[in-house]
Amino acid sequence: MCNLYSLTKGQDAIRGWFDGIEDRAGNLPPMPGIYPDYPAPVVRHGDTGPVLEMMRCWR
Repeated sequence: MCNLYSLTKGQDAIRGWFDGIEDRAGNLPPMPGIYPDYPAPVVRHGDTGPVLEMMRCWR
């Protein structure tokens, strides 16, 4: 599953897809390849709505 994912849209585009999103990701760098065990942006359900934050995938 090496670099199966990439981030092709900017942070503003991600925020635009969700109403009332809380952004905890900080400044996202360009990510042409997202690898296992590296931090990547994830939108998850939070207590008050969607949350954008960095998470790591582990195997």
